[in-house]
Amino acid sequence: MDYQFKEIEQKWQGFWAAHQTFKAEQDSAKPKYYVLDMFPYPSGAGLHVGHPLGYIASDIFARYKRLKGFNVLHPMGYDSFGLPAEQYAIQTGKHPALTTETNINTYRRQLDQIGFSFDWSREVRTSEPDYYRWTQWIFMQLFNSWYNLETDKAEPISLLIEKISTAGSAGLKAVADEDILDLAPGDWAKLSETEQEKELLKYRLTYLRESTVNWCPALGTVLANDEVKEGFSERGGHPVEQKKMMQWSMRISAYAERLLQGLNTIDWPEPIKEMQRNWIGKSVGASVRFKIENPPAGIPTDQIEVFTTRVDTIFGVSYLVLAPEHELVSALTTPEQEAAVEQYIIQTKKKSELDRMADTKTVSGAFTGTYVINPVSGERVQLWIADYVLAGYGTGAVMGVPSGDQRDWLFARHFNLPVVQILDAQQDITLQADSTKEGKYINSGFINGMHYQEATTTLNDWLEKMQVGKAKINYRMRDAIFGRQRYWGEPIPVYFKDGLPYLIKEEELPLLLPEVDKYLPTESGEPPLGRAHEWTYEKQYQYELSTMPGWAGSSWYWYRYMDNQNENAFASENAIAYWKDVDLYIGGAEHATGHLLYSRFWNKFLKDLGHVNEEEPFKKLINQGMIQGRSNFVYRVVAEDGRGTQTLVSHGLKDQYKTAALHVDVNIVENEVLNIAKFKEFRPEFADAEFILENGKYICGVEVEKMSKSKFNVVNPDVLIAGYGADTLRMYEMFLGPLEQSKPWNTNGIEGVFKFLRKFWRLFHNDQWEFSVSDAEPTKAEWKALHKIIKKVQEDIERFSFNTSVSSFMIAVNELTDLKCNKRAILEQLVLVLSPYAPHITEELWSLLGNKESLSGAAYPEFKPEYLVEDEFSYPVSVNGKTRTNLNLSLALESAAIEELVLADETVQKYLEGKTPKKVIIVKGRIVNIVI
Repeated sequence: MDYQFKEIEQKWQGFWAAHQTFKAEQDSAKPKYYVLDMFPYPSGAGLHVGHPLGYIASDIFARYKRLKGFNVLHPMGYDSFGLPAEQYAIQTGKHPALTTETNINTYRRQLDQIGFSFDWSREVRTSEPDYYRWTQWIFMQLFNSWYNLETDKAEPISLLIEKISTAGSAGLKAVADEDILDLAPGDWAKLSETEQEKELLKYRLTYLRESTVNWCPALGTVLANDEVKEGFSERGGHPVEQKKMMQWSMRISAYAERLLQGLNTIDWPEPIKEMQRNWIGKSVGASVRFKIENPPAGIPTDQIEVFTTRVDTIFGVSYLVLAPEHELVSALTTPEQEAAVEQYIIQTKKKSELDRMADTKTVSGAFTGTYVINPVSGERVQLWIADYVLAGYGTGAVMGVPSGDQRDWLFARHFNLPVVQILDAQQDITLQADSTKEGKYINSGFINGMHYQEATTTLNDWLEKMQVGKAKINYRMRDAIFGRQRYWGEPIPVYFKDGLPYLIKEEELPLLLPEVDKYLPTESGEPPLGRAHEWTYEKQYQYELSTMPGWAGSSWYWYRYMDNQNENAFASENAIAYWKDVDLYIGGAEHATGHLLYSRFWNKFLKDLGHVNEEEPFKKLINQGMIQGRSNFVYRVVAEDGRGTQTLVSHGLKDQYKTAALHVDVNIVENEVLNIAKFKEFRPEFADAEFILENGKYICGVEVEKMSKSKFNVVNPDVLIAGYGADTLRMYEMFLGPLEQSKPWNTNGIEGVFKFLRKFWRLFHNDQWEFSVSDAEPTKAEWKALHKIIKKVQEDIERFSFNTSVSSFMIAVNELTDLKCNKRAILEQLVLVLSPYAPHITEELWSLLGNKESLSGAAYPEFKPEYLVEDEFSYPVSVNGKTRTNLNLSLALESAAIEELVLADETVQKYLEGKTPKKVIIVKGRIVNIVI
């Protein structure tokens, strides 16, 4: 029979499921290899052809590693909490769990039909209580921990209490809030329970405090920075504003240096590592305190602390800037400036922090009316607010040095503030800033005449001596907001007593999501959980009404795959000791400063407490590129008055008319030719339209864009699998180009891959399509063709160059077809080499070859280099300069033997016509030329 891909693929998918072929063994004698994909959020739209790209690549590698003798863990699950299901619930009233279940079923069907070798016995869903109980448990461990700078790790909060109780807080090296109490030995016991809990919140690794957040009124929730684009929510495009509110945060900043140094130990793409380095933003500088002139009564401090990386420029300070959301702005704004400051703050709330950081051209700000005193020069300088300063970076205050910083220079010029030259090497500061560190200092008091290094050291020593500052390392990274005012997320296992948070008991986990009548905030503005009927702790205390953010469940999920049925721990010690970490992780680069950073943070924390063994979760990371959509267009003729007509003109003729391009469903276009009948069904308003054709066909226009339903360029893998099979889809996605690069989808080329698989199938069958394989000894040429592909594919897979393997398979099958090879010794090994790419057809052929077990338990063929050693050469033989024949001769022959064999050849004899050659020229291993 010809290649019947539908029956073959259904058969082997059923076999793998029934036999749990890809179930990973625990504690196997084989070496372990853990292959992980970033698990998907199950959207209602299902998969399009861009989604499986990374999954296919990881599956090829997982199947290859099994053949190489590894015990492979290759799991899959669902990141199933999220905004889309909740938005749908708000619109329809349907519980998010129901829509999530429906979407998961669609995803599972689609994943299965592509033939992935997932160990489905280990599936996880982050929205299932048996999973999120452990997310809640990890939250509790964070709440009950602090960061000890002496040991450089997290420790139980009980150790902190013990230290403060016995030795007080003096000299305590801990990551904590700025306003911790100065406690003497014995003072702790004198504090009330409420006072103690308030103080511990300043140390806990997850804590509750007022924070400036990205608030999206339309979505009714706080968004992370990476969920906001140019002042609008990434999902839905709704306006986002800056707002202060009580919010859970996680003290990821405690791990800043470890997160930075850990990047040197992992095999990740350099752009991802650089994005994390920039996000962490380590700066070496100094902290300087500027005294407020005439501070108003009742403010918590009479000084403003500034962090600077250029303390050497302090004599050039001509103004100070606070972030608009800085806690002192209101108190330090004079009545005369109040209206301007309030208006400016309103405008700032409309921008996200990322937008404020990125906009280097717009100059804006407002004078508070207050002055501060430069602690080094003694000069009074104006205090301003400006949106380029962020409350969360450093102290939320910066000193303006216009001569050395271009943004400061633009600000000073705009508001007519002084620009003071501070180095004799600075040039053209009337035209622009000059940030040089060269030359000697001028206009700079006691550092005049010094060079940069000496001046910096002198100033740091002076600041410390005068107790107005000190040398300091700062990190840009802020603590991570850990709360959403939404329903569909993990409940935070906390209740409130006397206004302070307390954990529920561990044995009470999981804290389940309660039922609510609507998925909207309450009429009084509380999150949707506020609608839950009688949802209180011990019938008297209010639970936390926010839920965890989307990144909570994805920050540890790879450990649950190791032991997903465990009811006593998130994974057993044995499972964690065996699987250790993820050897290969494939997923999108868009998660660089979100999931990938939070996962590293949680992993390090769990290691600190002894729950896991590895410092880093993912040894190697690959970011697959995006498969872009290939949009098609029809061209509607536009009348002189600008109205669209009922005439559609083919692409090659459109320049003869005034037209408007309309997107058309790519699934009704083949090789750019429009199926007009289906188009009329797709756009009924054109049912009676006139189509101006080219050579009897309507040719569509083409453009590469993002794959999107709105552009009608989404290609459903179900359609392609129905037409060509999963093996064809798998190989074609790899064939499109290098894994890491983005590339446009073009269905037109899939036919070639399908024809290749048919040609491969034919190697095993005779002209009557009967299975026919010979046990005869292969020829040298056949062995050579096989071992070329064994070597090539092994090298390609090891370096993740899957696209070049597909080309090589096509060449190998063409060579073997030309050789009319049907030898078992060749074809059986070729089946194994192809199997990671096309698992269904190869399983079928493996079975037809007489093997009783799945080929996943076989061994990858051994490459034997001797088969590629050339011991013969096909000499082109020329007579009087014209090539007349080719002779295969041993490369070991000397010239005399070559001449004898060539002259004895029948073809050569014919062209000699009985004459004796005047000369025989032999270039060994190249050519033979006979002159007569």
